[in-house]
Amino acid sequence: MILQKAIPWKPCRNLLCIRADNMGDLIMTTPALRALKQSFDGRITILTSSMGKLVAPFIPEVDDIMIADLPWVSHKGSCDENGIMELAATIREKGFDGVVIFTVYSQSALPAALLTCMAGIPQRLAYCRENPYGLLTHWVPDKEPYSFTQHQVQRDIGLVHCIGATAISDHLYLEVGEQDKERLYAKLKQAGMDTDKPFMIFHPGVSEEKRIYPSRLWIRVGQLIGENMQLLITGGLNERALTCAIAKGIGPQAFDMGGKLDLGELIAVVDAAQLVVAVNTGTIHIAAARQTPVVVLYANTNPQHIPWKVPSTILPFSVSELLKSKNEIIHWVDQLLYRDFVPFPEPEAVAMAIRELYRATNINRHEHC
Repeated sequence: MILQKAIPWKPCRNLLCIRADNMGDLIMTTPALRALKQSFDGRITILTSSMGKLVAPFIPEVDDIMIADLPWVSHKGSCDENGIMELAATIREKGFDGVVIFTVYSQSALPAALLTCMAGIPQRLAYCRENPYGLLTHWVPDKEPYSFTQHQVQRDIGLVHCIGATAISDHLYLEVGEQDKERLYAKLKQAGMDTDKPFMIFHPGVSEEKRIYPSRLWIRVGQLIGENMQLLITGGLNERALTCAIAKGIGPQAFDMGGKLDLGELIAVVDAAQLVVAVNTGTIHIAAARQTPVVVLYANTNPQHIPWKVPSTILPFSVSELLKSKNEIIHWVDQLLYRDFVPFPEPEAVAMAIRELYRATNINRHEHC
């Protein structure tokens, strides 16, 4: 892991952390948040998006949550200039004595740095490619991706290490609530599933069109797994048509749970599953946070977002040229790593990967597929 030279930092008892992206991005920040909590034992408030807020209550290091869809991050219905001014005023009222701004390498921390400077936070830490001068009091030059690329977890840990924060564990972690488990198992029984038998999860939904693995291929994978393994097809409310079609196409061993689980129940069901199959979206990071093996149908977009420290198999495929990011940094990485076309993984290859990972991680259990 690449670590920058330590920077003097005055102890903070009231720290703001900004992770303004989606749920998966915030999950990958949990080891860095743990390092801050264990090292400084202060209060941590997370400023995150309307999507990120859903998972924040399951992160034990987070004491408070602020929600804002910032206009410099891709969100629907981002706040306008009046909302930004109101947000700066709210941040000022909370009296933070430091802020850590987490970013991916293709983002700029400067808008958030300006926001928190306006809000009067005296210590401001972030990666930045250009010299931020007074906007950041603690600047770590951003060398990614042109000099090297590391996992997002390593990037975030490296940032807080610069101010002396370390943690015993660098694994992702989300809590599972007992009430979530109880509600989950009631819903699974209602759906007709035998909760005494093992099951796997198929999570076909995506946050971006470029990550779609076709439903006809999902169906074929499910059929190839066989009738002796229960398959839960999970997804959000807006994905119910997709999950229903896939479950029906697979057959009676598949159970459609699209739109039926809240996030706490989804975390609980991932925790209980033998294995998860998903595209590269937040669900694979939930699996990593609960140490559930995961097979990822990985659209070649962000090399730094693969499953972190969990048994996994990655099956990549190319993104359509029409759907690729216009961000010049992402384009540079795409040309470096993903120039060659990779077709969708064949269902037979996916089914084989599922069986191999299942057997490798369930040695002492009866093999059902």
